[in-house]
Amino acid sequence: MAGQSRKWMILVATIWIQAFTGTNFDFSAYSSELKSVLGISQVQLNYLAVASDLGKVFGWSSGLALMYFPIWTVLFAAAFMGFVGYGVQWLVITSFISLPYIMVFLCCLLAGLSICWFNTVCFVLCISNFPANRSLALSLTVSFNGVSAALYTLAYNAINPTSPELYLLLNALIPLVISFTAIIPILRQPPFEPLPPDGVRRDSLMFLILNIFAALNGVYLLLFESNSSALASARLLFGGAIILLILPLCIPGLVIARNWYLRTIHTSFRLEGSGFILVDPDELELHKGMLAHEANRASYQLLSDDVVPNQVKTMAVEEGDTGGELLISRGQLELLGIEHSLWQLLSRADFWFYYVAYFCGGTIGLVYSNNLGQIAQSLGQSSNTTTLVTLYSSFSFFGRLLSATPDYIRAKVYFARTGWLAIALLPTPIALFLLASSGTASALQVGTALMGLSSGFIFAAAVSITSELFGPNSVGVNHNILITNIPIGSLIYGFLAALVYDSHGTTGIKSMTDSVVCMGRGCYRMTFVWWGCLSVLGLGSSLVLFIRTRKAYQRFEQARISSNIDS
Repeated sequence: MAGQSRKWMILVATIWIQAFTGTNFDFSAYSSELKSVLGISQVQLNYLAVASDLGKVFGWSSGLALMYFPIWTVLFAAAFMGFVGYGVQWLVITSFISLPYIMVFLCCLLAGLSICWFNTVCFVLCISNFPANRSLALSLTVSFNGVSAALYTLAYNAINPTSPELYLLLNALIPLVISFTAIIPILRQPPFEPLPPDGVRRDSLMFLILNIFAALNGVYLLLFESNSSALASARLLFGGAIILLILPLCIPGLVIARNWYLRTIHTSFRLEGSGFILVDPDELELHKGMLAHEANRASYQLLSDDVVPNQVKTMAVEEGDTGGELLISRGQLELLGIEHSLWQLLSRADFWFYYVAYFCGGTIGLVYSNNLGQIAQSLGQSSNTTTLVTLYSSFSFFGRLLSATPDYIRAKVYFARTGWLAIALLPTPIALFLLASSGTASALQVGTALMGLSSGFIFAAAVSITSELFGPNSVGVNHNILITNIPIGSLIYGFLAALVYDSHGTTGIKSMTDSVVCMGRGCYRMTFVWWGCLSVLGLGSSLVLFIRTRKAYQRFEQARISSNIDS
């Protein structure tokens, strides 16, 4: 039973890791200072942002490392990559050393790669310790990655709110410190233990409590970050945020207390040979369902314990006999969870609709966050840059939390996850056209919040969607192929924004280092229009994907309900 409490300690450790390793989201907080020190154009600055995102292209290397090294070595490798990548940039921005542009580019690439390695470590820990609730574990931990920028802003305000280069120093040091803190529960990782009859229900309750704690974190950061201008209050607020991150440690304590109660108190009142049935009939049914789930666990079932293995196996066999006619109709997926090889994935129209939806949705949101510093500067809102970074971060966090909603409400309201993806994309064009039509501070804040909410949901939901559409066993490879759109989009969208920015910069001002600084709505207005039109294309692509896959989702849900009735 000690293993049950240890796995929750590991989950808390992954929450801490994720909360402080989303360091790419605070790029806009120091990008203007970095641009000035290096004396580069907006296009060159965009390439540095692309370099950070380009680390995702090499994310597969972390999975390869885990095949040959223990997980703690991969964790510390990620920490030291980030330490070197951000630490060298800090030395450059503070003028301790001088490096050519290409070396700074490589440092950004190394820092971006460290984030991928951290993510892989957290994903593996969640999946191995919560096989029956992996979707809930993943959505919860990934959510905290979105709040990193807000936490770093609080730390920045608590130490020295007049030194933007401090972000780079914090990015280098804090993940390393967190890695040393998290290593203890990781080294004491328990072996896999089959869950007791009520295990899934109890774990789901624990996840609900943790999501409540997470929501409190988001509300706290959103409401109180703007009140952190004074040094004393900023330190107090940062301390409060740390306490909220420590609160989930009570979950392992609750597990230990419950086990102690059952072992010492409850057993004293057990009535051996009693004629009374002291177990709820519903729990007996749950137990039968869990036994069936454990028996089929080796086939890496889809959607945790709510799966229909017999139907999946039958259809897979029929697909082999009939050339796939039952699985693919007019090029559409007819069944969820069928494994796709690389060639099958790339030849599937549904994948490309999904790719375009992500490319024209979540990726635009990420590029927007990278440019947020220059956007605020051009609109005369430089003093509010950290507030806008926190706003984007907080709403990205809420969007990631909301991505778990389909799993919690599916018993009452079932809707295809691809439909949720289309709904999540809707705020992006609204935000961009709002920003194009108005340059006021309120419009900037509303647009930033909507962009964060939309992209956060997409980032967190994408892993589950990839698993459902193209097979859970292949999700590691297939999802890495999907997110190749991020560095591509970062390059294209950022380059487009930089060209518009620099073209209007001739009517603006130039800094002492000859890097163009553009002022006025014209710096980004056409960029917002182009991004908005592309996001409409992404929304349309997501709607097509939903229409093409909804029958597969409906068929899966009907089979699941029938299976529950039969059991």
